[in-house]
Amino acid sequence: MLSTAQFEQYLAAGRRGLDTARSHTGRLATAAGTAAAGTGVFTGDYTGPSLLATAVATGLGVLVLPTGRAEGHQAQTATILYVAPGATLGVVLLVERLLPATTGAHWGAAVAVAVWSAGTWLLRPARAARRMLCPPAPAAPVEEAGLDLEAVLPDDPAARWWAQHAAVEGAAAPGTVLEDVERMGPSAMRAVIRSTTPGTPVPDISIRHLSALMDVPEELIAIGPLPGRGASVRRLTVGQAVEIDPGAYWAKEIAPHAMPHSVITGIRRQSVTTVKELHP
Repeated sequence: MLSTAQFEQYLAAGRRGLDTARSHTGRLATAAGTAAAGTGVFTGDYTGPSLLATAVATGLGVLVLPTGRAEGHQAQTATILYVAPGATLGVVLLVERLLPATTGAHWGAAVAVAVWSAGTWLLRPARAARRMLCPPAPAAPVEEAGLDLEAVLPDDPAARWWAQHAAVEGAAAPGTVLEDVERMGPSAMRAVIRSTTPGTPVPDISIRHLSALMDVPEELIAIGPLPGRGASVRRLTVGQAVEIDPGAYWAKEIAPHAMPHSVITGIRRQSVTTVKELHP
């Protein structure tokens, strides 16, 4: 037994398939009309059958046009739009038939064929008429389109959350990704915000908006430049890093177990710039 949601999904899929079939049929009809009108430039032997086929196809289309859903003058407008390609093609075919008998010139017919073909192919008035009366079905969901979300989302939980909630259109930071996520404590982190468009700066991110989205106080969120980098990246800091005092940590965790009664009296910090090989 299908649920209501499943039935609506199948119905929308069927409407999309029908709309695609109608679109292809309209393209074929335009191509057939171009071929008939193009043949008429050189000979009038097929003008009668072409006019009959155009009238039948246009009439059948008008019969199945859902004008019952229209309001006000919408039905008349849609009908005129739908009939326009067939009616103008009929005029072109008749002009082609009359031109040789009057002037013998065919270049005007060729121009008329080109204008009709280009206008019908680009403007698609019959399709516009149908969509005026019956809006197209909603687009297929992402899963139906064959896009694997798990394959495009990052592995890091914070970066994944950012991609799903902060970087989407209309959120706090659209068009960005979160990279180089670094944990600095139980509730603190540091990361890099990068623009997904090369050469484009990271947009102005509202800390107030981001605070509401993350449910973190505004004063615990900071966004600033990344040293040595351009405006296409920004440094994001959330929370307060846990600063560990080496002396206190030694007295609490190391001394009681490994070196009783020992204390740290001084700390020397030195940056390592070269790696030396150790020889026995």
